[in-house]
Amino acid sequence: MNVQDDSHLVHSLDARYYTDPATFEKERNGLLARTWQFAGHESQVRGPGDYFTFDIAGESLFCIRGRNGELRTFYNVCQHRAHQMVEGTGTTRVVVCPYHAWTYELSGELRSGPNVNAVPGFDRKKICLTSVRTESFHGFIFVNLDDNAAPMDEWYPGVREELGDYVPNIAELEPLEWVDIPEKCNWKISVENYSECYHCSLNHPTFATGVIRPETYDIQPMNKGYVLRHTTECQDLSKMTYPIDTSVPHGGEYRSFFLWPMFSFQVYPGNVLNTYHWRAHDVDNCTVWRGWYTPGGIDSEVIRRLAVQDRATTVEEDIRLVESVARGLKSRGYRPGPLVLDPACGLYSEHSIRTLQQWMREAIDG
Repeated sequence: MNVQDDSHLVHSLDARYYTDPATFEKERNGLLARTWQFAGHESQVRGPGDYFTFDIAGESLFCIRGRNGELRTFYNVCQHRAHQMVEGTGTTRVVVCPYHAWTYELSGELRSGPNVNAVPGFDRKKICLTSVRTESFHGFIFVNLDDNAAPMDEWYPGVREELGDYVPNIAELEPLEWVDIPEKCNWKISVENYSECYHCSLNHPTFATGVIRPETYDIQPMNKGYVLRHTTECQDLSKMTYPIDTSVPHGGEYRSFFLWPMFSFQVYPGNVLNTYHWRAHDVDNCTVWRGWYTPGGIDSEVIRRLAVQDRATTVEEDIRLVESVARGLKSRGYRPGPLVLDPACGLYSEHSIRTLQQWMREAIDG
């Protein structure tokens, strides 16, 4: 039997990138700890002392609004004997450790502790909660555990301006709902599935016939940085599954910005903002949060119906796909095949996956 020589083709990643627990640990201690990760939205911390907790790369963190209005993020650990400081969400005047009542200012500096003044040489000015790099991106809060990381505008150049152009009222938007969707797969499987539309017409009939025009769909890396930009036109208005106004700038377009490694802004036709953010739990499990936004977070029947439609169609369809891939990657019969790279790009090309998998190789293999 003759075996065709396909060494000139670009093949998908080996299964070990998705199934090896040691690879996941390497990612958690490396990639996920030195990239910009979504934390929450500024509407969650409106006033001084408002805070919320979250986990990134195996670390418990909390974001809090200071008295001067500044947003700060800290590792959720007391500098005394390592008890966690806060849980969930809330508002506080000062941050008090539940273990021994060491008390910190909202800016992180130690304020007091029982009997600490009796300790010779004790200097509370030298003790502070450990801070984490924090940026607000159109009201969306991101953190990076790497103190020396480049700012978001260098990681994702041009996105801030272009997103503001496609969602001109983005400063007014707040979450209408966030729905968390567990997936039994490695996070990279889910991210890859999101980052191509080769599968859309076959697997997402509602999205492909009632939201976007598939023949115009394309995904390209932006000129610099770590961004994949999805572009397409909306479906014929008579087929749209929700009403839109195409007279507003970009009203008849769909545009999405995937920010490597775990966040995406989607602008649906009609300037409707939607987001994905991923959390990796272990090598075989992740959660995807699907967010929808309105001015002031005020209820909207149109957006609610669109969110329900999305969950019942695209989301459910994708869960079946990614979980099947996760099972298939563990098969001894899998041999990574070549990617479909059409020089003309477009819907039925996986050039975006080639870029994404190159980022994955660089992150894991160095």
